[in-house]
Amino acid sequence: MEIKTQRLALLPFTEEIHEAYSGRYETGPHIEGHLKELKENPELKGWGVWLAIRQDNGKPVGDLGFKGRPDPEGVVEVGYGIVPAEQNQGLATEAVEALIEWAFTTGGATKVIAECLADNTASIKVLQKLGMRETGRDQGMVYWECTK
Repeated sequence: MEIKTQRLALLPFTEEIHEAYSGRYETGPHIEGHLKELKENPELKGWGVWLAIRQDNGKPVGDLGFKGRPDPEGVVEVGYGIVPAEQNQGLATEAVEALIEWAFTTGGATKVIAECLADNTASIKVLQKLGMRETGRDQGMVYWECTK
């Protein structure tokens, strides 16, 4: 399973991907937690963390993904992060747009939600470029959604 965009290859994080990019990409607790969940339930592949890799040089530039499978109403939450050296190039927008399309066409999602800190202007710009609609603000957070 792989999603290709103009500049990126998106690979769902698995033990094999983790091993292949060990030392080349720093994994955080969200990835370690996802790998543990994936061992327990292989059907979560694609509904957790994905690694974003530049197609031109094979360099990992960030990770993104969903916080589980869509709920019974078809709602799924997306999150993302790009390494600082690769930010401000539109990579987050490109990657998340492809992942949302995958969720709508392949995974049965009908709504994608996201959240970010109210002072995270870069993330707000990404979500706006994706056409997500702001749905509210609470305790320093901004909430977003887009529907199929």
